Amino acid sequence: MFAATPAFALEDGDLGLTVTAEVPGGAAPYPREMVLLRIRGTYRAQIALEDLRQPSLPHFGWTQLGRDHWSRVTIQGQEARGFERTVAVFPQGPGRFVIDPFVHRLTIVDGGERRVVEVRSAPLPLEVAAWQGPGGPDAPEPWWLAAQDVTVTDQWEPEPETLKLGEPARRTVTLDARGVTADALPPRPVLRTRGVLTFAGPVERQTRITPAGPVARVTYRWDVRPGVPEPITLSAIAIPWFDTRARVMREAEIPARIVGGRAAKVAEEAPPPPASPWRALAAGLAAFGLALSAWGLSRHRAAPAAPALRRLARAARRRDARSFHAALTDAGRRDPALAAAWRADPGLGPRLAALDAALFGKGDVPVPALDGLARDLRAIRAPAAPADGLAPLDGPRPAKV
Repeated sequence: MFAATPAFALEDGDLGLTVTAEVPGGAAPYPREMVLLRIRGTYRAQIALEDLRQPSLPHFGWTQLGRDHWSRVTIQGQEARGFERTVAVFPQGPGRFVIDPFVHRLTIVDGGERRVVEVRSAPLPLEVAAWQGPGGPDAPEPWWLAAQDVTVTDQWEPEPETLKLGEPARRTVTLDARGVTADALPPRPVLRTRGVLTFAGPVERQTRITPAGPVARVTYRWDVRPGVPEPITLSAIAIPWFDTRARVMREAEIPARIVGGRAAKVAEEAPPPPASPWRALAAGLAAFGLALSAWGLSRHRAAPAAPALRRLARAARRRDARSFHAALTDAGRRDPALAAAWRADPGLGPRLAALDAALFGKGDVPVPALDGLARDLRAIRAPAAPADGLAPLDGPRPAKV
């Protein structure tokens, strides 16, 4: 990596190190908002060893985004080495701060001899604005979350509407956010409603480092049991967050759900068995026919991704690209076969890629037409799983010779 540049005596300007701060839109960041520090060096010298020393950053949390990158560059017609490192920092409070110089300690070959030089960046002033609206980083409630994007996924096993009195269900809520680390995501919300018993499980947090910044995930779990025979509504839980790209407050939501009562009510309203054997036979045949009809309809209407597809259509009518993407992700988790059919469709793949680029890219790709995309997505059907054949009534058939 370092052994291609010929040795020569150093001159002024041969070694340079700069640090710049990047915030979406060039605005002053708020506390706990991600700021990207780009450390770039250009060196017209033969480098044998190198060590970049970072200042202590006492007023910031920080994480390095990937490994250092070296490249060949040309400056004023001369070949040089280019160096780049990206560090994400998170200011802990408002005020005017100065980031001390980064120091790149280089062992170079100068005039045929090795010697150590230190290349310093200039101090970098950084203004962190104080939040002026309701809530904010210093308020105990609600939790302050500054992120590039936030999505919520709500899963139940089994579905809460089917629960009878005392039967349990596991609720799993996953919160994903871009531009933050996992410790910045909110604590587990309180899930409490009269008539419903809830038992909180452990909270899992993880951070994935990408070149654009950290991506964080937190998973909350509860065991839920209906405590009364009537259906009870678990209220929705709002999660406010600051959109660091659009510079506006938004709201993610853990949706409201109805718990229990439905299956028990259907069982209570079932008609009593007929007294006559002939009437019992007729009723049985009719019930069998209705069950076949209901089974056929459920294959078309009760698709696993149906609730997510309805949310997708509503988001398309509102032209809400972020909610559209969240519903699309939820549909893919609920019905992997349907997601595979979407990816295999040659007309949908480029449009889905354009949606991802518009939301998570550099911002230079327009959002595709959501109405048409939603219509085409809903027109795709996942391939039906092959039905198991029934065994012959008279036993297995002999093999053909």
